[in-house]
Order: sequence, then C-alpha cells, then structure tokens
Amino acid sequence: MVFLKIDGIHHTYFTKNSATTALSDISLEVREGEFVSFLGPSGCGKTTLLSIIAGLIRPTEGTVSLENQPVHKLNNQIGYMLQQDYLFPWKSIKENILLGLKISNSLTEEKEQYAFNLLEQMGLGGFETQYPSQLSGGMRQRVALVRTLATEPKLLMLDEPFSALDFQTKLKLEDLVSDTLKTFGKTAILVTHDIGEAIAMSDRIFLFSPRPGRLHKTFEVPEQLKNLAPFQARNHEAYPELFQSIWKELENIEAK
Repeated sequence: MVFLKIDGIHHTYFTKNSATTALSDISLEVREGEFVSFLGPSGCGKTTLLSIIAGLIRPTEGTVSLENQPVHKLNNQIGYMLQQDYLFPWKSIKENILLGLKISNSLTEEKEQYAFNLLEQMGLGGFETQYPSQLSGGMRQRVALVRTLATEPKLLMLDEPFSALDFQTKLKLEDLVSDTLKTFGKTAILVTHDIGEAIAMSDRIFLFSPRPGRLHKTFEVPEQLKNLAPFQARNHEAYPELFQSIWKELENIEAK
C-alpha cells in the first residue's frame, strides 16, 4: 500500500534579487511501516524535502499526500526528531514528554500513561522528575524520541538525529530507535550524510544529487540486512558491498 506519495516536487527559493532552485522533479513513494533514508551531499535539498513532507513548506510545484490526504491539511500526523533535542531546560522530563500532547489539547490520563510506558521502554523510567541538564546527550535524545512518539504520529521524520553524539552512543541509539519503530510499526524517513547509518537502519535508500536536488538512484537494502539490528547489519558480509556501491555513486555525483 502506498502510504506516502511525493509527486513532481519542484521548489525554488525566491529573494528580491535571485531565485535558487533547491529541488527538481522529485517523485517517490513510501510504503506503510517502511524505513527509508534520504542520502546525498550537502546542497541536495534533503532537509527542504523533509520540510515539504512535514507540511512546513508549500512546494513551488507538485504534491505530497499521506494516506491520500494532502499533508498541509493534516494535523498531528507527522512527528519530527532533529539533530538537537530541543528539550526545554526549565521543564522536567515529564513536562517535556507531555508537551506535544498538551499543545494539541489531546492529553488524557491514558495518553500520559502511554508516554510513561515509552519512557520506561527507553530505559528512562524513574527520570520523570529530573531536568534535561541532569541527563547525557544520548538520554536527552531518547527523551526527545519519547516526546515525538507520545503523540502517536503516523509518519516519523528523523533529521540527522544522531550526528551530534559520540560514535558509541550513536550506535546504541540506532539500535534502540530501529527496534522501537519496528515494535510500533512506524513509517520513518531518515535524513543523513552517513552511508553506514542509512544501510544499517533502512529498507530503502534514496540517493540525491545536488544543485538542484534530484533523485539520482534508489538502493534496496538486502533482506538479510533488513532483518538485523543496525549494529549487527554493520558487521554482516553483505554490508561492505552495498556500502561500496553507494560510495561510488556519491563519488560520481560529486565529480560532476
């Protein structure tokens, strides 16, 4: 089933003296429950496309629909997780994870309990009364993920959420996020510069070329990697071959 449909997206940023085309003729589909990555060099419009999918930007041309509904008409269906956790330092962990529910006026006793259960699953049970400054970077990102999942979005957007973390924490969070999304059957899009991360976490990888951003090639991740946790996938014999294939395509793109 086509869950997310991106059709003929073209986007140009206009200023008083110039026009810069960020995206040109982007069309792709994402199935329900699928984890896909947007990969490519700087300037290929990955984050712009993510903003368009989230309904934050209206494209110059083209349409984006989620379950056959235009994304700009949807409310609270798309969750966003960014490179920075953006937790409010003066609010407790409990207050932070319930913030999205309060803003959307959908906080109930049942949903509050759901958020606390998520916190427990993330290994943060008992931290409800603490504050962001008392937590490590990896712990804060887990809280940010709970805050996002607590609103039960149909689509989760991950914009380089691990890039500010040390490598060991990054690998642990890849496994945790991957397992959590599979458990809840969530559909997710990851924006990343990291080939290894894209392979380890994704079902498919969309490789973009820059200036303007275009869909260059789509890579299907082998089944034997899809069924593994990200850390295990990085150590599988099928991993290096796919890594080299994507690396060569990136080199070709950057050589043009």
